[in-house]
Amino acid sequence: MAKISPFKGLRPTPELAAQVATLPYDVVNVKEAKAVAKDPHNFYHVTRAEIDLPEGTDVHSAAVYQKAKENLDQFIADGVFFQDEEPCYYIYELVMNGRSQTGLVCGSSIEDYNKGVIKKHEFTRPEKELDRINHIKSTHAQTGIVFLAYNDQEDVQSIINNWKTDHKPTYDFTSEDGVKHTFWVVDDYSKVASITRIFNEDVPCTYIADGHHRAASAAKVYEELRDSDLSITGDESFSYFITAIFPASQLAILDYNRVAKDLNGMNNDAFLTALKEDFEVENTGGEHPYKPAKPHEFGMYLGDSWYKLTAKTTAYTNDPIGILDVTILQNKVLSKLLAIHDPRTDKRVDFVGGIRGLKELEHRVNSGEMAVAFSCYPVSIQQLFDIADSGQVMPPKSTWFEPKTRDGLVVYTI
Repeated sequence: MAKISPFKGLRPTPELAAQVATLPYDVVNVKEAKAVAKDPHNFYHVTRAEIDLPEGTDVHSAAVYQKAKENLDQFIADGVFFQDEEPCYYIYELVMNGRSQTGLVCGSSIEDYNKGVIKKHEFTRPEKELDRINHIKSTHAQTGIVFLAYNDQEDVQSIINNWKTDHKPTYDFTSEDGVKHTFWVVDDYSKVASITRIFNEDVPCTYIADGHHRAASAAKVYEELRDSDLSITGDESFSYFITAIFPASQLAILDYNRVAKDLNGMNNDAFLTALKEDFEVENTGGEHPYKPAKPHEFGMYLGDSWYKLTAKTTAYTNDPIGILDVTILQNKVLSKLLAIHDPRTDKRVDFVGGIRGLKELEHRVNSGEMAVAFSCYPVSIQQLFDIADSGQVMPPKSTWFEPKTRDGLVVYTI
């Protein structure tokens, strides 16, 4: 069963919350972070501290992590952040395009992560793990929330809904991308105890939706401290990592699309002919992007035209991984035709989150940067659960969740 814990959150004062809050550190580049972080209270000064160092500074250098610590310490000294006096849970509601999702922000057990009670569906990359390990060790804080999902639990939802009805939110603002963020502090001991008990007794597992590297990094820091000369009881703050747990029924996964730099020596006509071995190919014209309407359909932008690709039944298997559209695209197009065998390391392929829209795919091809673009039908939350339950992993960049939680609204100190 899932072991969660309240914690003493380090939080911004209510009047500064909207200025502090940022998207997760890994969905923006340095240029984008600098543009947003002209506000001195912006949390990118902590999560992307290289923006405050000379241009060209190695983003993984010790100077960056030291600057992150200095900036977080300065936020505390200036009264931008304060720490709750008692352990609390936090309720976080996000509303995007009229759709609402409400999660519980808490500490989730690293032992659960290690034992598979918290289930994974992606591999992690050592260099990305090391980056956040160094960030945690330097700042003595977990600054990024790991996004978890779980099968709906009525009793938890009842407590959350009643709290939202009976209490004014601590933070309530709309970010510049139109997402509404509302945040409550659950500081009633009996409610905190009830939530902890329900998870421990009635929630068999949770699933990482987004944040595999943040979770893995927290686990590595825990292992390092556990293997030190410290006397460990298992209840230390570093035995948990900060998560926001959302019920599956409220979540939406967007498409995660692909662009490729070249056609592996083929011209457009030869590539179209090669595709016909595994797909039905239909030219839909160049006027409107083709958005797949169901599984096993793909859009493709090549030259100045959009095509509809429909996978033949021989192009996929019915196991949890083989049936995924991202698997079909990888096996039958990227690997088979374009010789892109490892999409995690091959520089000839790039990934475009669905939030950017299909026009972004056209732009990448029309600019000459890429030769071809593919739009995919999104993975379902049930497919994610099935794969995690089976102990398998998805191809990289399979899921894009929106809206994304903001960093800086609550920090987990260790």
